[in-house]
Amino acid sequence: MLAPGSNPFHSLETQTTSPSSLSLANGHTPHPSDGGHAQELIRRYADYQPTQIRYFTFHSTKYYWNDGLQNFDVFTGLDDLQVSCSTLHSEHSAGLTRNQQEYRRLFFGVNEIAVKVPSVFKLLIKEVLNPFYIFQLFSVILWSADEYYYYAVAILFMSVISIATSLYTIKKQYVMLHDMVATHSVVRVSVCRAKIEEILSTDLVPGDVMVIPSNGTIMPCDAVLVSGTCIVNESMLTGESVPVTKTNLPNPLPGESGEETDSAYNTEEHKRHTLFCGTHVIQTRFYTGELVKAVVVRTGFSTAKGQLVRSILYPKPTDFKLYRDAYLFLLCLVAVAGIGFVYSIVLSILNKVILEVTKSLDIITITVPPALPAAMTAGIVYAQRRLKHLGIFCISPQRINICGQINLVCFDKTGTLTEDGLDLWGVQRSQFVACMATCHTLTKIEGQLSGDPLDLKMFEATGWVSCSVSNQKHNVGQGSTVGKVISIVRQFPFSSALQRMCVVARLLGEKRMDAYMKGAPEVVASLCKKETVPENFAEILEGYTKQGFRVIALAHRRLESKLTWHKANMEFLGLIIMQNKLKAETPAVLQDLHQASIRTVMVTGETMHTYTHLHSHCSSLFAHSYFVGMCGDGANDCGALKRAHGGISLSELEASVASPFTSRTPNISCVPNLIREGRAALITSFCVFKFMALYSIIQYISVTLLYSILSNLGDFQFLFIDIAIILLIVFTMSLNPAWKELVSRRPPSGLISGPLLFSVLTQILICLGFQTITFLWVRQQSWYTVWTPLTDACVLSSHVNVSDHNDTEVDDHNIQNYENTSLFYVSSFQYLVVAVVFSKGKPFRQPSYKNWPFVLSALSLYVFLLFLLFHPVKSIDTFLEVRKLQTQETYRFTRLWCRLQLILLSFFVDLNTVIF
Repeated sequence: MLAPGSNPFHSLETQTTSPSSLSLANGHTPHPSDGGHAQELIRRYADYQPTQIRYFTFHSTKYYWNDGLQNFDVFTGLDDLQVSCSTLHSEHSAGLTRNQQEYRRLFFGVNEIAVKVPSVFKLLIKEVLNPFYIFQLFSVILWSADEYYYYAVAILFMSVISIATSLYTIKKQYVMLHDMVATHSVVRVSVCRAKIEEILSTDLVPGDVMVIPSNGTIMPCDAVLVSGTCIVNESMLTGESVPVTKTNLPNPLPGESGEETDSAYNTEEHKRHTLFCGTHVIQTRFYTGELVKAVVVRTGFSTAKGQLVRSILYPKPTDFKLYRDAYLFLLCLVAVAGIGFVYSIVLSILNKVILEVTKSLDIITITVPPALPAAMTAGIVYAQRRLKHLGIFCISPQRINICGQINLVCFDKTGTLTEDGLDLWGVQRSQFVACMATCHTLTKIEGQLSGDPLDLKMFEATGWVSCSVSNQKHNVGQGSTVGKVISIVRQFPFSSALQRMCVVARLLGEKRMDAYMKGAPEVVASLCKKETVPENFAEILEGYTKQGFRVIALAHRRLESKLTWHKANMEFLGLIIMQNKLKAETPAVLQDLHQASIRTVMVTGETMHTYTHLHSHCSSLFAHSYFVGMCGDGANDCGALKRAHGGISLSELEASVASPFTSRTPNISCVPNLIREGRAALITSFCVFKFMALYSIIQYISVTLLYSILSNLGDFQFLFIDIAIILLIVFTMSLNPAWKELVSRRPPSGLISGPLLFSVLTQILICLGFQTITFLWVRQQSWYTVWTPLTDACVLSSHVNVSDHNDTEVDDHNIQNYENTSLFYVSSFQYLVVAVVFSKGKPFRQPSYKNWPFVLSALSLYVFLLFLLFHPVKSIDTFLEVRKLQTQETYRFTRLWCRLQLILLSFFVDLNTVIF
């Protein structure tokens, strides 16, 4: 980028020439409202050597090269200057010239929070580039070349459905976020230059001085008030639709300057003077005709709203051991497939046979099943459907599995654990009605008293009436205090740093004024005369706080005509006891979580981004094997909801856009339901993955044994196994619902564990043993005839005799032999056995016998195979290309006995393997 200087805050001479063109060196396309000012600015300021500035944009943030740091840096806004409060008043409250504004816009860009909705084509390309889908495409092409169209079409159909569903979900998320952000994103604003000018909010830059209209506006940036007062609704950021009073930034006198009174401006420390982007200014107050002005501090994605949107758009990737282990396991299967491929090539060379390339490549698609993604997704889809029935909606289905590992849940307080409002439970000492009536920041909006719920409840308890005359607030006594009128002369709003607020008031008819203070009991007591604080203050305070009450202390001081101030010069008045009632469902839910050894934490406070109780203070949670759930109901919880492993929103407004889960039930009973379903889905994923791995290995063993005699399974045999057995079993074994209660142990998070690997390996050895015995045993039978492959599939010696093959038909595909038929039947039984063995129930899922679709499917297939074994049907045998086995009773019952032994051995080994 070409610019007159390398820093947006360099001083440039004031000129009024209109801008004309813009030249950016790195191909950046300017916004239309930029107008084109870089080259024009360079021409205007001939004394400045044109500077080429290197920068790149990552996650909607520009990083500029800093020669001093020899690194890339970010310009966030006016607070980069570390400007003091007094300097901000004296040097930054006059506004910018048009030239300065154009120059700064080169660096800070257009003031907008643009959420672009990607096209379906872009989303499709991103989705299809998934390694699983690439492998599926390879498999479909391979099967089509080998004329195995049926399964290719089935896999293609499943892939299209999966991709379409994923694209719809992602597109919907982008549209929701775009609509939320676009609301009032561009407005017309008035700024101070030589005169008041009206511009588009997209042209604002840090340093501009906005004039806040008296009828209110939606803030398009972060700005600090330098004159006047504003009543603001910050629900967009805080989730609390309570009007907040914003006062102008203090302007210390030169004699008062010091570290405490004239510190550097900071948006967090001075948030009660800052108007944040996205908040609604309801009213403004001004005195002696002065305009309400605010200096723009941050724009675009650097604002509070921009940071919130960035946390939603670019969340930190959640690493889950299951998926990493799954990829590692698949790499092992690929290695096994490579060995099988080399084996088939060597075998063909040793037998002086030229096999078709597609036949050799089949071993890869056998070992790494292309249906694995669909199979792994089935349990998640079913869990998502069950959650929907419970009133919990999910926009990120992959998070369901992760929720099964949650062992710590963070709860927002107000509106989540407790009711929204406060109740005045009692007053400890009662000589402070005047303090209760004045020490607040309540305001009347359209005749309705609004403000902090605590202040509102406290004021209502006095029975007084608030009115406003000549821009001054008056509180009029009622009942026993009728006739008393107190005017609020000056307000010092609540500061979270000081943990108190103060007002200066005057009783009508009196000359002297009174100071009233309200705040944290320990802080207020420390500022009071010792003799006015009860001796048992600490014990009383501890007693109330242990009961969960919110305790506020009040203090008073009569102001003398000649004011002198001492640190402890207030008179302690007493305590106000407030109660924020728990929701009816909260205790039982917390008890269930504690019994399940799930830690619970309450995160609350006034910070605008709750996710900083998770990111800054609780970042160690993520480093110590914690899987964190977050439950909140406000927009200020959005960052935490997105950051957590499993975030669930009780609101369907802004928070639901950021949260993977949204509950229609406005209480925390959804949390244990989500964890239970997450555990069920996670165990289902383990079961399915183990079953699919065994399915691949069983089929790999069958094909490898048949390759040794230059045979293979037939297309319709593959089709029967892949669709009639595998897909049917996979999509029914995933239907087990969640167990009815949370237990104290968690399911494993990864596949790489001793017990689980031992379980898989023992089942592999059992299947290998039974298939090898069957392969050798059938060749020992008296009725067995030696089989030789035909020359149309391979080049053989001239001694091949067609009469050695099938008695009635020519075997064109080298399939119809006793070894093939025996292995087909035994492997089919093995698929069913391992499916039942791996279909785990308690303590995370309902028992498999309650899953009637699975039981019915497995039982039907088992009966069908037994029927074909004892009563062959010619048409089915022809379709499956199997040979009719001899009908000796001894052989048939021996085969049946072998299958029973297989079932018993598989169950015995797995039950004695401590997996969970």
